[in-house]
Order: sequence, then C-alpha cells, then structure tokens
Amino acid sequence: MKDFINNLADRVLSGEKLTKEEGLKILNTPDELLENLIDQASKVREAVFKNEVEFCSLINAKNGACTEDCSFCAQSSKYPTPINAYSLVPKKELVEGAVKAVSIKANRYCIVTSGRRATKEEIQQIAEAVREITQTLPVKVCVSIGSIDEEDLKLLKEAGVERVNHNLETSEKHFPNIVSTHPWRERYETIKRIQNTGLSTCCGGIFGIGETDEDIVDLADTYRELGVDSIPMNFLIPIPGTPLANNKQLTPQKCLKIISLFKLFNPQAELRLCGGREQNLREYHDKAMDVANCLMAGGYLTRAGRPPGKDEEMIKRLGRKLITKRDSFSFHKTSV
Repeated sequence: MKDFINNLADRVLSGEKLTKEEGLKILNTPDELLENLIDQASKVREAVFKNEVEFCSLINAKNGACTEDCSFCAQSSKYPTPINAYSLVPKKELVEGAVKAVSIKANRYCIVTSGRRATKEEIQQIAEAVREITQTLPVKVCVSIGSIDEEDLKLLKEAGVERVNHNLETSEKHFPNIVSTHPWRERYETIKRIQNTGLSTCCGGIFGIGETDEDIVDLADTYRELGVDSIPMNFLIPIPGTPLANNKQLTPQKCLKIISLFKLFNPQAELRLCGGREQNLREYHDKAMDVANCLMAGGYLTRAGRPPGKDEEMIKRLGRKLITKRDSFSFHKTSV
C-alpha cells in the first residue's frame, strides 16, 4: 500500500489516469499513511498551481422558497427550516456584495440564487449588475443560478460573467436518494451547455450525505470526464428541519482522503474548500490547504464561515501567495 501511495504523484503528472478501483484504494488509505497521501496530492497541486491561492466570495442574492427538495438544503420550501426567504436583491446590493468581496481580497465573486432556475427578469437584473461590477471592480464574476438555457448563458457572458457554478452534488446513482424534484442528468446537461457556450465551469459536490465510497469516486471520475475548471468541496453541516439533520459528520481524516482523491483524479482543476470545511476538517484545515489551491471566504449561503482574516493568516503561515485581480485591473472609476 505504501508503494502504491508514494507513486501516485509521478503517475498522475506523467498523464496517467488512475482507475476507479485505485480511487477506492485511495479513499481507504490507512490513517498511518495519510501524510504520504497528502504529500502526493500536494505535489500534484504544486506542479500545476505552484504556491498560489485564490479566495472567492458569494452573495446569497435570492434566499429560500425553493421548490426543489435537496435533502441537505435549508432553502427548500419542503422543510421546516428557520430561514429568512427573500426575492432577488436590488442591483445596488449585488454591486455592494462585489465591493465586500474585493475588501476581503477575493479574486472571484459569485451571485447565487435559490430555485430551480432564475427567471428572465432576474437574469436581466443580474446581467446589469455584472456589467457595472466588471467595469469598476477588480474581481472576476461568477453566477450560480440553477438550470440555464443557451440564450441566457450568452447574455451573461456578454455582460462579463466568466464562470458558472452548477454542482452535480453526488453520483448519478446516489442523486435520487437526495433529490427527487429534478434528475441528475438535467444538471449534467446544463454543465455541457455551459461549456459549449465558452464559459468556465465550477462544479462540485457535497460529502457526508449518505454516499458510498463508490459514489465519491464516480463523482470525481465524472468531473474528470467533463474536464471542469473548478471543483468546490462541500462537507455537510446538518441543518435542523432537513432530512439529513441527524447525519453524522465525516471525520477530518476521511475529508482529507476525499480532497486528495479529487486532486489526483483532476490535477488541472482548481480545488476549492467551501461549506462545512471548518466544522469537518477542524484542526486538519491546514493539511487540506496543502492539497487545495482555493477557498471560499466570508461565509456561505445560509451559514457563517470563519473570519477572512483567519484564512489570510493561514495562507501566510503556509508560505503561499494570495492572488487577486487588483494588480492587473484598469479602473474606470474609483470604487474600492
């Protein structure tokens, strides 16, 4: 097993694709070899992304009242969760969210809406805000607005959106156990549509939702097949009122094995630590950043994160470089 682990980086960097069976072996790495596994995944990260780290930030632009029944989500109207539902915030707030993102040194800012898909009117409003943001602020703009057609993707691209987030969440096999109101294949086809429009893809998963190791490997392999650009790694925070409220948290060691698997299967993709990282990784958070090159700062959709200053301190402690768009940005007017 040790020889298998210690040869992983060389194999991946030579262009070899690990098999699903080897992925399962990675997830079952004995804890005494975990440092070796992290070291191998870290070598792959460093070969592709050097010592750079990127912060991203989001705005919960439309909250709750969602018709979908994702079992892990507080925003579903199907569950009695303590949430403040509201419609799409005004353009001014969308722009202010970008100002806040820049203030915490985020290189990306994502506008996120609840619901199966955004309406045409909402997309127009988002596009207007994106035009102002991209002309006046040094930050890359992403959107996460559910299922979206080609016409709307082109509109958002013309407005300045660079990347679209659309998570598969878990394997095709496990997905019906988590969501019944829309099929996994619909999400998969949306990702293909995003790519066909020439936009960058940000597609992740949430772990700790009752999936098997086979489900985890299948998701990593699907993203490898799709060639996605960024993979957000979310770990369940059980929310009262949702069907997964009583799910047990993953161990930090299991989280590290999952993160390492995704890096070894997707060496060219950005690996982004997102929701639940603090609660699930705990004292192993620094170790996770040996493998990841991005993280979400400033909080999540319905849960607060740790202070951005703490993340910046970690990056400095690890000897990594925080990258921002500020240095290469040509200001049209002073906004920050």
